[in-house]
Amino acid sequence: MVLGMGKDVRQRIAKRAAKEIKGGMIVNLGIGIPTLVADYVKDIPVMFHAENGILGTGPSPEKGRENPNLCNAGGFPITSVKGSSYFDSATAFAIIRKGLLDMTILGALQVSEQGDLANWIVPGKRVPGVGGAIELAEKAKKVVILMNHCDKSGNSKIVHSCTLPLTAEKCVDLVITDMAVFSLNKSNEIVLEEVYQPYTVEEVLKKTDASVRLSKNIIMIS
Repeated sequence: MVLGMGKDVRQRIAKRAAKEIKGGMIVNLGIGIPTLVADYVKDIPVMFHAENGILGTGPSPEKGRENPNLCNAGGFPITSVKGSSYFDSATAFAIIRKGLLDMTILGALQVSEQGDLANWIVPGKRVPGVGGAIELAEKAKKVVILMNHCDKSGNSKIVHSCTLPLTAEKCVDLVITDMAVFSLNKSNEIVLEEVYQPYTVEEVLKKTDASVRLSKNIIMIS
């Protein structure tokens, strides 16, 4: 059985990612599923960072209450929290390059078993540019990836070695897909930590084109 990346699946991934956020963190949310994470962080003092010049973004606004002058790096409406600040992109990137981000949550095209990340271009397709992906992947203290487990052709996006142009090498700490959760350890191993029902460990391994080590206590998530 294979689940599509519907709204419920995207929200489940974002909700799981929100559990990685602790009070006092400065966290960058990438375009796509990562932007949903802010909706699941409740009653935790956290400052969300956006490359377009905001520190202190909040959950998505209620329909009809959007501020046309307030958006995230993907151009979608956001809210701000008490203590938020606004600045130019140069300052936003200085925060990243200085290593002040506790975590960045990004999408991906491929992740290798060594923790290499490819998330900015498919050769032959037009894209506006790499944006802040390189800086975020290299400088954030923790890199969390949210993505479909397989591409549109059914091929695993977790691979032995990335075939797409790399964003950064050995940078990924955690991968959350629609099927499972994997951690990357200091030995450059990818470890299966959690599996989403109705999938089984065997199904996840079959759909994963990488060498995977099993955690001693794999959690089954309903």
